[in-house]
Amino acid sequence: MTEPLTGRWDAAKFFEELTATNKLAQSEQFVFCRVSGLDGFEEAVNQAQTQQAFVCVSDIADGYTELNNTPRTRRFKTVFLAMRHAADDMEARSECMEIMRELFRQFMSKLILERVRLEQNCIYIDPRISFNEIDRYFFSGCACAYFQIAVDVYTDLRFNEDEWNG
Repeated sequence: MTEPLTGRWDAAKFFEELTATNKLAQSEQFVFCRVSGLDGFEEAVNQAQTQQAFVCVSDIADGYTELNNTPRTRRFKTVFLAMRHAADDMEARSECMEIMRELFRQFMSKLILERVRLEQNCIYIDPRISFNEIDRYFFSGCACAYFQIAVDVYTDLRFNEDEWNG
């Protein structure tokens, strides 16, 4: 049985499990890591010189709180994908991009199922998730892409006098 959610979704844990159980990710030797934004992603790829492919989830989540009739907080979770290839081999880069596009598709097929579970716990994923390919000059010898998932949760903004002095 799946444990109940408490208004939070652990995106890192979700994508770590996908990376560990997906046949394509395993056959292409993707490894999972947590990073802090784009700088942390580059650092993780640099430090893991023996690894060839990465799924990295950022622990930084930009977002906002909306003050309306149903107040909610939106956070954006960023997932980076990367595959090493010979620096000057554009054909190899193209093959890596195709693999990452397919991995993204397969991850989304599981996210659709996860979305149902989340909605049962009042956590909502924006249905529009874009896949962004990073320019080849970003990180030489590595094909890179990312996608962001917007997650909305109800936010209790009722005034509570016990939270304030005076």
